[in-house]
Amino acid sequence: MRPRWTSRKRRPSANDRAVVRRAAGLCLDYPDQELFDRLPLIRAALAESGAHPTVTAVAGFVDYLAAEEPLRAEKHYVATFDTRNRRSLHLTWWSDEDTRRRGFSLATLKSRYRAHGLLPPDGTELPDYLPAVLEYAALEPEDGTALLQEHRTGLELLRFALVEAGTPYALLLEAVCGTLPGSSPRTREAARALGSRPLDAGPEPVGLNATGLLPWNPVGNPGGTG
Repeated sequence: MRPRWTSRKRRPSANDRAVVRRAAGLCLDYPDQELFDRLPLIRAALAESGAHPTVTAVAGFVDYLAAEEPLRAEKHYVATFDTRNRRSLHLTWWSDEDTRRRGFSLATLKSRYRAHGLLPPDGTELPDYLPAVLEYAALEPEDGTALLQEHRTGLELLRFALVEAGTPYALLLEAVCGTLPGSSPRTREAARALGSRPLDAGPEPVGLNATGLLPWNPVGNPGGTG
């Protein structure tokens, strides 16, 4: 039987979602010279993706950062992502904060990465660092989507915080949330109501160096070390 309706809305393909997640993860990392050098490659990868609001949002951020003075961009980044302002890029901070339970969540996330053949190297970042989680979600779309969904409340609350702060980084969180099933909640209360993880729940994202997963590069990074 033929469908009665044909949607005119273009849905992002799996590749589009992977590119958006990878590009957003790169842009959410510290804006050093290496990131500035990669912006043309990120822009080119986005241009090859389909026309979709998530792609447009990340492209808009790339345009902003490319036009920004590097030192000013660094200061803005440091001021933006501060746990004191409840704008942390570490996902287990949103679910566990600085409790003993968070250590379990981080260890479980490392095991989750290893179970998929990805070995997070030693580094200064924890495995729940959002750029690392997004790289994983691009590499392993099925489990990566499940992982992001487990942290949907934290992602949406971070999105609200960035929108409220009036920072262009809100575009990146809007894009990331746009790659997940369903619509984003319209209020913080609705975001919190998405559910909290029970104490004995499974793995959560753990800190990794943003460049630390196995080589993969939709934006043409020569070494593949995002």
